[in-house]
Amino acid sequence: MNSKLVLVPTPIGNLEDITLRALNVLKTADIILAEDTRVSKKLLTHYSIDKPLMPYHQHNEHQMLQHYIGKIQTHALTALLTDAGTPGISDPGFLIVRECLKCNIEVECLPGATAFVPALVASGLPCDRFYFYGFLPRKKGRMSAMQKLQAMDDTFVLYESPFRLVKTLEQLLDTLGNRNICVGREITKIYEEYFRGTISDAIGYFGAKTVKGEIVIIVSGNATNNDNETDNEDEGE
Repeated sequence: MNSKLVLVPTPIGNLEDITLRALNVLKTADIILAEDTRVSKKLLTHYSIDKPLMPYHQHNEHQMLQHYIGKIQTHALTALLTDAGTPGISDPGFLIVRECLKCNIEVECLPGATAFVPALVASGLPCDRFYFYGFLPRKKGRMSAMQKLQAMDDTFVLYESPFRLVKTLEQLLDTLGNRNICVGREITKIYEEYFRGTISDAIGYFGAKTVKGEIVIIVSGNATNNDNETDNEDEGE
């Protein structure tokens, strides 16, 4: 049997942000591996899809990896879902993809929802080149990571919890200086919001309110700070 694993991006908020192709894969999959079966069940129910769900998340992926590989090998098509967005982007997915490739299992990733792309494009900061970091370390290595980002010329992207947003902004201000940033919140959801300004302005804005939702922070690079530059080399300028 030729087995296949398909990584299926799911909406990060608005349930309409799922592709027809993704729905077709979910409808034809033999089994679905889900980061949280309760969350995925709501999505599948919304689209009248009834398929066997198995839990695959960061707390069991190391211990259960070979078990899941065995399951994939006994089915023609397995889909992998995370709670929202694209599997593997700050979510489980990397380990099982790597192991599938080692076992000559075909792997495919569908295009679809992810939080940082709309936040980056809507930020107003240069996005022809950028660095995606994801979540900063909680403790060990946090400041060294910020120092690494400080030296980068290109725009970079962070994910953050609403509970740590202001603290992270304060640390970025101390390490990077008062750069231009964009903070995207609740992207694709009812209360979607973008704050564009300096880091110090963002600290004042978010420090004065209760912050909720998923957070994306877009930070201008070292070379583009306080500028609105575009690389015109290709135009001969």
